[in-house]
Amino acid sequence: MTVAAQLAGQMQALADDLVEDYVEHCRMHGNSWTDIGAALGVSRQAVQQRFHAPHKRYGPDSMTDDLRQAMVHVKQAAVHHRNNYIGTEHLLWGLTAEDNGATRLLQATGLSPEAVHRSVGTRLSMGASQAAERIAWTPYSRKAIALAEARSEQSGSARIDCDDLLIGLAGVGRGVAADVLAEAGFDADAVDPSPADA
Repeated sequence: MTVAAQLAGQMQALADDLVEDYVEHCRMHGNSWTDIGAALGVSRQAVQQRFHAPHKRYGPDSMTDDLRQAMVHVKQAAVHHRNNYIGTEHLLWGLTAEDNGATRLLQATGLSPEAVHRSVGTRLSMGASQAAERIAWTPYSRKAIALAEARSEQSGSARIDCDDLLIGLAGVGRGVAADVLAEAGFDADAVDPSPADA
């Protein structure tokens, strides 16, 4: 019974994430809140209240120099592939584009940053969007940076670094980056145990 309850909770969380992802996709493609509410069987007001929470912005001052440089690669990957979103795959690709705390953490666990970079590169798909100055982050990407921020604060740092975001991507547990890292054998818990585990 306990296992069934846990599985049900995980499936509900996954279903909620899926709906949130599609709502964001619809908004980015010009669908109105009224249209989205009608599709979900609720009012425009109800759907706005549920999904229109303001998202925290992470400016350059909240990131280390290395992470700011990685973000240049992240945006280049999205623009080059004509994607109008920043997914976890773009984040992982940018983090592994050159030497930084994320690539050193991968090396410390016996993994090849170059192999991870190649692997995630095969998951980047070509879209049909025009390049935009500001590209929206997907829900999984926002969760990853929130986890990264919490990790950096826990370690007493005022700025998020590349290794924080790598741990955040693995910590989300879903999305392309988490899949690539899991397939490579990266275990975030082994290199970064939570305080409860310590």
